[in-house]
Amino acid sequence: MPSSSENGFRRVEPAFRPSVRGLCRMPYPGHPKGCPNWNRRATCPPQAPLLTDLLDLARPVYCVFNRFDLGAHVDRMRRRHPDWSGRQLRCCLYWQGTARKQLRQKVSSLLVREPSLLPVYVPEACGVDVTATMASLGIKLEWPPVKVAYQVALVGTPKQD
Repeated sequence: MPSSSENGFRRVEPAFRPSVRGLCRMPYPGHPKGCPNWNRRATCPPQAPLLTDLLDLARPVYCVFNRFDLGAHVDRMRRRHPDWSGRQLRCCLYWQGTARKQLRQKVSSLLVREPSLLPVYVPEACGVDVTATMASLGIKLEWPPVKVAYQVALVGTPKQD
């Protein structure tokens, strides 16, 4: 199946911890009640199904990830907008769409080879501790990201009822 690389996909045992879904309720700048998508999107908690309801965890699960050079992006934005604050330079509105597209392309390349697999694009909403899962692959995530931001999806065999 897939080979490992720094910017691709690897077989993994997801760190399943349903309590991580509560992180979506943590306040952050401009959002005192946490993420505004909470209970508004089917892919977000509490509506998002748990990973154990989506994938057969007895079968191989793959972590598909995209490594986005956030530091380079910030440098480009700083040249274009020298008056912007650090927070403005790192604003996800200016880079996350590109990074997510790159992730979807990686997932698509895996699904071409294994079309029966199911992608989970928001694993944290499904109870996966993404930080611990990536650490099990030897990848330490920065929180908050400064130099590198990762987008992560899990892909596995759909659970049969």
